[in-house]
Amino acid sequence: MKPAEMSTAGICMGHGVVRHMRLRPTRHAFAYSAYFLLIPMRRLKSEGASTLAVNRAGCLSFFDADHGDGRGPDAGGALAWMEDLLAAQNIHDAGGEIWLQTYPRVWGYSFKPVSFWYCHRADGSLSAIVAEVHNTFGQRHCYVLPQARYGHTMQAPKAFHVSPFCEVAGHYNFRFMRSGANGQERMVARIEYGDAQGPLIHTSMSGCLHPASAREIRKTFWRYPFFTAAVMLRIHWQALQLWLKRVPFWAQPAAPEFFVTRAIDKAAHHSTLTRP
Repeated sequence: MKPAEMSTAGICMGHGVVRHMRLRPTRHAFAYSAYFLLIPMRRLKSEGASTLAVNRAGCLSFFDADHGDGRGPDAGGALAWMEDLLAAQNIHDAGGEIWLQTYPRVWGYSFKPVSFWYCHRADGSLSAIVAEVHNTFGQRHCYVLPQARYGHTMQAPKAFHVSPFCEVAGHYNFRFMRSGANGQERMVARIEYGDAQGPLIHTSMSGCLHPASAREIRKTFWRYPFFTAAVMLRIHWQALQLWLKRVPFWAQPAAPEFFVTRAIDKAAHHSTLTRP
């Protein structure tokens, strides 16, 4: 299924797996069943949502204020923030659909370790991807990947504190895949983190997409009634295991001076950092 064909689709839910593997100083890996929303933000703005609760209470819901600079729908919401961010990054060809892959609020509770914005051109081709990262200290940071392509590896320097068991140094390799067969589309987002000693952590989020019908939302909710709370509990449980394995611990540094980190331009051998 081509991205251009998906541009006419409504909100989807992806059901799949989150995987994480640490390579050193001791090996540590886990995998959890998970789900996510995939929202066509421009279509949502023009048509609204018929089944998902948007900017209102619901068992599963989406709120604009959970993203970007926190602006609400009266100020254009998360889509307006993303459009401003793209313009500030001199990305002017993303005139097609902008898809947001994110976790919903569950019982009104929100925590989104990472969300991905897939920004398409008018012809359906991919223009840029933005990885919006939240840590457990209430901070946010964005990695902008211009000239993005599915199946292509893009690299950005690590600039934001996420885990106390990793130093703010090294780089991320991002790779995204989107494929479809027999009417079933699947998405995969992979992030590999490496430091001066080489690869350190491999993570991925994958899922098969389904229309977010009222029945699908209900079924997903009752399958994972405390999904967001479980995400937080698992983060702290895995941290405890790393501490028991005596993995080195890094104190939380000051927040980065810049809110946006741009992917490395390998031709120019430099990265660009941009203020909010």
